[in-house]
Amino acid sequence: MEMTQQGKTMVLNHRQIQQKITRIAFEIYERNAGEKVLVVAGLTGMGYVLAERVVEKLREIAPFSLQLIKIDLNKSQPKIHEIHLSEQVPLTGASIILVDDVLNTGKTLAYAMVPFLEAEVKKMEVLVLVNRSHKLYPVAPDYTGFELATTLSEHITVDLNSEASTVHLH
Repeated sequence: MEMTQQGKTMVLNHRQIQQKITRIAFEIYERNAGEKVLVVAGLTGMGYVLAERVVEKLREIAPFSLQLIKIDLNKSQPKIHEIHLSEQVPLTGASIILVDDVLNTGKTLAYAMVPFLEAEVKKMEVLVLVNRSHKLYPVAPDYTGFELATTLSEHITVDLNSEASTVHLH
């Protein structure tokens, strides 16, 4: 980890993020080799951008069909606002991978599961780039890019929008 300006510490640089995405894509392929279709559902914001990157890598290596959808929810007040899926795809019997950039307490991912719990999905797995391990909800990632022990007052910022993707702790 290296210090940058404004008291931020770079946790992952662009190359390291790409390596994590590649490794996760191979893990997904290995665990889901028998699937015909895999639904990759990214949470609003960086979770969806991460899902796009993972699907891009999976398309290079995996023979199964991939469906990418966005889970649109209000991360700060998920209970008050309705949760929407960007596309209506067949979910009955589907294998789902929920994707978010950072797992803090598990609350957001727990709410993101709701639309899939209403359908009879085959299985649901969770993918996060960074797991902070502040587990307050019974949500554990199946695929993790990086485990990082932090205090509750520290913040993780993920930027996947540029060719210089980074993860910072501050």
